[in-house]
Amino acid sequence: MKRILLLGGVTEALTIARTLGPAHVYSLAGIGRVPSDLRCQVRVGGFGGAEGLAAYLLAENIDLLIDATHPYAAQISANAARAAQLTGIPCWALRRPAWQAQAGDDWREVADWAELIEALRPFRRPLFTLGREPLQHLDEIPEQQFWTLRALEACPGNERCEVIGARGPFHLEDERALFERRQIDVLISKNSGSGATEPKLEVARERGVPVLVLKRPELPVVDREFFTVDEMVAALDL
Repeated sequence: MKRILLLGGVTEALTIARTLGPAHVYSLAGIGRVPSDLRCQVRVGGFGGAEGLAAYLLAENIDLLIDATHPYAAQISANAARAAQLTGIPCWALRRPAWQAQAGDDWREVADWAELIEALRPFRRPLFTLGREPLQHLDEIPEQQFWTLRALEACPGNERCEVIGARGPFHLEDERALFERRQIDVLISKNSGSGATEPKLEVARERGVPVLVLKRPELPVVDREFFTVDEMVAALDL
């Protein structure tokens, strides 16, 4: 491939980016740290929807679009698939496999925020690991609950919520200490499938803590799907 546009968003995307040379482009939405040790070009910011992305693909003479965004970044994935259709440029996607419940797990899948809040009613000390999404609901916290939110960056909470800024990978002993210190009685998580954030599920299993799992969105059909970095890098044959 003469010129690749790689849409990043997960750790595996950076691994792929490290294999790319100066002709290729690694695109980030702008959340988190921008790597400074890559040989490829790095672009930060949005494209303006599917049409804007399509225009960029044509203007920059992109030969292949790779969607390596987060499994819950459904809108970005939809825009990528649509832009590929509009331009006739192939789209490949890295689809990270979901976690699977194990013996001793108490997982309860919820479809959206309203269903999540209803399932959360019996609990008092939830730990949210959904990123920044819960921040817009801080004024809705029931009186009997105290929320702990973990996001990439710390930010103000309120009298019934503390926001912790932390980046994975997370370690088992640290997660155990967090659950114990905060007396967490329910965990709220996306099913991201990342090994870097999986220890929280092991601690929930150990402690018999239920996990409210936000259902994965449906992602669009693309020209090729890969489930590991090695498979994709081998197919690129750079």
